[in-house]
Order: sequence, then C-alpha cells, then structure tokens
Amino acid sequence: MVADLAAAVRDYAELGFTVIPGGAHPTGTHNALIAFADGAYIELIAFERKNPQHRWWSAAQNGGGLIDFCMRTDDLAGDMEKFHSAGVTMRIEPGARTRPDGYGLRWRLAQPVAPHAFVAPFLIEDETPREERVPREDRHRNGVAGIAAIQIAVADLAGPRHWGAAVLGRPGEELRHDDLGAHGVRFRAGSHALEFIAPDEASPLSRRLADRGPGPWSVTLTTRGKPGTLPEANAHARMTLVR
Repeated sequence: MVADLAAAVRDYAELGFTVIPGGAHPTGTHNALIAFADGAYIELIAFERKNPQHRWWSAAQNGGGLIDFCMRTDDLAGDMEKFHSAGVTMRIEPGARTRPDGYGLRWRLAQPVAPHAFVAPFLIEDETPREERVPREDRHRNGVAGIAAIQIAVADLAGPRHWGAAVLGRPGEELRHDDLGAHGVRFRAGSHALEFIAPDEASPLSRRLADRGPGPWSVTLTTRGKPGTLPEANAHARMTLVR
C-alpha cells in the first residue's frame, strides 16, 4: 500500500523492477503489478478516493507498506471450507478491475475476518483468464525471479501453527530470526514459504504489533543478481534479495 502510485512505480523502476500499470478497481483503488517468473507477483496499490469501508483503508492511513498477502485457488469454496474447518472464517466478495486498455477483469475473493485478517492469506479465484490479470512481463533488470518467503508478525503462534498444518496438510518447521529477536514456524506452499514470527522479549516486532497489530512484516525475494536489502524508503516496505 502506497500513498502515491505514480511515485511508487518510479521508485520500483529505479530499483530495477519492471512495473506494469494495472488499472482501477470500483472500490476506489488503482494498482500496478510486478510479476515474477515463479508465478508470484507484487501489487502496488493506492487509494484514488476515500473509502473508509475498504478492508485496507485503515492500513493506508497507518502508513501502508506490506499489508496483506494472497493465495490463488481454482476451488474457492473447497479451500474456504478447509480454512473454516481449521477455525478461520472467511467472507466471499466479488472483485473487479478495468485495465488501462479498457479490458474488464473479474474474480472472487475469500477474505479472512478478525482475528485472522492479515495473518491468514486471502484467496482469489479468477473468473476472467488469469493471464489477462497478471502481466506477462516477468523479467527485471535487478535479476529478481520470485518470492522466496513472506514473514508475518504475530503475537501468538498457536493459531497459525494449527490452521497452517490443517490447510496445507503438513506440520510447519520451527525457526528463529535472531536478527529480529523472534521465533516462529515456517510452512511451504510450492516454491514459497510462509513464516509466522513472534517476538521474544526485545524485538522490533513488539512495536509493530502494538502499533498496527499482526500482519506482513517483510518479504524475501530470489534474485539472479546482487543480493542485499532494498532501501525501505524506496521500496515502501522491508524487502531482502537472496540468491
């Protein structure tokens, strides 16, 4: 989530990403997309007009950055039921976007509600072809090829540990982030990892949880180029490149 979409597009282009204009949503937002060779993508999104009822409005008012994450499905009802059986309630909503060339895109979403919002992924099932929604251009000057992992800050690991294992069909792996003073659990989903991390006694995650509640903290990208941490002021988020 960014305050100024055009400025964010320029920032990401300067960081070596290929950024494709996405278009406008009827809910008051517009976006641009950064597609990767592994099939994942990053969505840059901003509000064009006020919409306090929007799921992401509060996050935008609190500084934006990484605010949510999504998993694609071809069986929205079935996967939604898996989450529900594991204790995660979701609400179905329609989605739409008009591309700059006028093409109309449609999909359906299953969005987790409190207390699982922004911790469990929201699900998307395309009604129009996915290849029309996600850009085909997936090569980047900086060599980034995909998303290795997303780190999600939580106060308590019990919930994600339970529903993650139930939905994905296997237990998570215990992990530590000593640089953050945090411990957690990692689940694999294809070539990607979901890392739910909770703070120890002294951790920057504690401030994040107090100020904004649980949700995405950072993302790790794979690159064929130079590894390192992207400047947070330019990336509008915490992003690390690894080989």
